[in-house]
Amino acid sequence: APEGVEQLIDVRVGKVIKAYKHEEADKLYVEEVDVGEAEPRQICSGLVPYMNAEDIEGQLVVVLANLKSRNMAGVASHGMLLCASDDSHEKVELLVCPEGAVPGERIKFGAWDAEQAEAHTENQMKKKKTWEKVAPGLRTTDGCVAAYKDLEMVTSAGAVTCKSIAGGTIG
Repeated sequence: APEGVEQLIDVRVGKVIKAYKHEEADKLYVEEVDVGEAEPRQICSGLVPYMNAEDIEGQLVVVLANLKSRNMAGVASHGMLLCASDDSHEKVELLVCPEGAVPGERIKFGAWDAEQAEAHTENQMKKKKTWEKVAPGLRTTDGCVAAYKDLEMVTSAGAVTCKSIAGGTIG
């Protein structure tokens, strides 16, 4: 099985069904995201300063799915939408999957047909600090493609990108 620590995070294609402002927190949106499970996942994201809810609704996003659920100002959040940001963190954009990527499909690093390790469970992620190990290696390329070190993030329909942030951090 593949060795890399990036293989242990469970990153999935999600389709945002609905995004709306959190009632108790100014900077948070609550999103309902189809990640190919029986019910959509509820995820909270601090994206209000950077984009409108309409910019998020309907998008094919990148969901970090194996995080322990967290309570964000009274609303349970089951995962995280991955975004690119510039170095000053003044500009933030969603990572998006190409048209044709399937909600729930696991996003890979490198080649789409490469074998992929079993993702960590939520508990392993927390205990082994897997995300904390992977996150520093995630960047967008000069062509705005999301990557871990030099391995591009890919779906069955092609690479994961952001609109315009090249050489940005991902989180």
